[in-house]
Amino acid sequence: MCGIAGLVVAPGQAAPSAELGRRMNAVIHHRGPDDEGLHSDDRALLGMRRLSIIDVEGGHQPLYGAERQVCLVFNGEIYNFRELRQGLEKDGHVFATHSDTEVILQAYLRDGVEAFAKLDGMFGIAIWDRRTQELILARDRFGEKPLYYAVDAQRLLFGSELKSLLQSADCPRAVDSDALRAYLAYGYVPAPGSIFQGVRKLPPAHYLRYRDGQVSLHRYWRPSLAHKTALSEAEAGERLEELLDRAVASRLVSDVPFGAFLSGGLDSSTVVALMARHLAQPVKTFTIGFKEAAYSELDDARRVASHLGTEHHELVVEPDAVSLLEKLVWHFDEPFADSSAVPTFLVSELAGKHVKMVLTGDGGDELFGGYDRYLRLMKLERLGSLRKPVAGLLTAAGAMLPNPYGERLARVGERLRLPFQERYLSGVAVMRADIAQRLRAQAGGSAHFDLPALHEAGSDLGAGDSALDRAVAIDLQSYLPDDILVKLDRMAMAASLEGRSPFLQPDLAEFALSLPESYRVRGGRGKHLLREVAAKWLPPRAISKPKQGFAIPLAQWLRGPLRDLAADTFASRPFRERGLIDAQAATTLLDEHVSGRVDRSEALWQTLCLELWAQRFLNATAPRER
Repeated sequence: MCGIAGLVVAPGQAAPSAELGRRMNAVIHHRGPDDEGLHSDDRALLGMRRLSIIDVEGGHQPLYGAERQVCLVFNGEIYNFRELRQGLEKDGHVFATHSDTEVILQAYLRDGVEAFAKLDGMFGIAIWDRRTQELILARDRFGEKPLYYAVDAQRLLFGSELKSLLQSADCPRAVDSDALRAYLAYGYVPAPGSIFQGVRKLPPAHYLRYRDGQVSLHRYWRPSLAHKTALSEAEAGERLEELLDRAVASRLVSDVPFGAFLSGGLDSSTVVALMARHLAQPVKTFTIGFKEAAYSELDDARRVASHLGTEHHELVVEPDAVSLLEKLVWHFDEPFADSSAVPTFLVSELAGKHVKMVLTGDGGDELFGGYDRYLRLMKLERLGSLRKPVAGLLTAAGAMLPNPYGERLARVGERLRLPFQERYLSGVAVMRADIAQRLRAQAGGSAHFDLPALHEAGSDLGAGDSALDRAVAIDLQSYLPDDILVKLDRMAMAASLEGRSPFLQPDLAEFALSLPESYRVRGGRGKHLLREVAAKWLPPRAISKPKQGFAIPLAQWLRGPLRDLAADTFASRPFRERGLIDAQAATTLLDEHVSGRVDRSEALWQTLCLELWAQRFLNATAPRER
């Protein structure tokens, strides 16, 4: 687990400055405090920071091959590197280290870009091939590891985090209005765009070629929802158990201490149970909770930890919300408003005091139909031709009922009138369209969430007519890589901790997507088959526990410790003059929320995160950690 950064200049341009490479490395020190490296020649800089997990002594990067004509830096882990190495050694390749990095290099020397499809892992890879004078960038299948790039006629900049690119004066810094609109709707900026015009994210399961100043993108893998297994439910359960066990075992490869996040919910508990089957010593598990009981899962986590005999670590936190928010803004690089990042960061800090790597349950909801919004969507879709009449009734009822009930009914009525993709995306959105319009209209922007980047998401995954599959396809292409996995990567890396997601092992993921709808959702609950299998290992409460999510007492914070910060921010001259958000509208929302008449916490949190991001990343020529 590391961070990478660098640039390659077009033919005829001045050689890149090694000093720039050192600055790009330094600003992501948190991603790799154990080691660093830098390659510099007349056209290329390739830098890396390393968090040593595999081959601690011998895994230094950059790594060279083909008589130093090929240079590679890599962020991530390759779980099948030992199997790949055996095949390469049979073909005559000689290894100087025991690292997974060298396996990638040797596989590239043998197979070229075809090597990426053979990797089971999470990765951002940069290869400078002097033989062909081209730069290759590659990203893992689901987007577990990030990779930004910016290209113009003179150069291509790249990095694991946007702040590395911003060390160059040539990195674009104009805010992208479409990205801002997307952020207000969803709380994150969807790939392949970024908050800045001219800066892009390499999409998951893609590689990029940069040669003679020209860029081309290529997809090397695509998940599919088209094929459904013909296995009986009992046979599918046996196959799922086998794949789950294999996926967790493969993610246990490590030369340093490791553990697991444990919430007491189904996904994380299943991962911990399977870890316990493979380890001679107790699994180290980590949980945090808040003093507000509604936002704490400590009891559920304790129950599972006791059942599985783990070495359990927990902490009830009363965080300094102001300083914590500033830390989050720095580590996300872009505006990011998923408030569950707060507990993710806090549990990462706790785990980082004991281990260097953890396993998580991320991906389970998307693969097995676990989100409540999937269930709500399926109910709406069953209305069929009755949708429009029902929409009219709900809108009329909403106008007569007091808030918040009236608002809620009116929103459901609005959703029923929309085409399918907008109908689903409106349920994903964290800010209502009318609230976004209030915040943006007077600032000269539009907040309509008709976003082509998300409308195209999942359209090529063969979802067919199934509402569940169509929603899952969208989430696999956007919500999972751009929210869930961004949150895990940035918050774990902020604590110099590696997070691994066994549910995203390719064979397991492809099998889960092949399960018929009835194997995933049954009796008004998601994850049916996963629950049946996990019941062999877990206490009944972990199987039946309603989904809680990693939430924080956001509404209380914005009426308490964050209230003054929000008020001062919205009243400030820079906020007004920046013009990203209408200052009066933001102040009015805060007044409404503080009065207790209505909950505006999500919109206020998004607005606050946006302005604090702007202060750090728009006001500074080259952002630095405070």
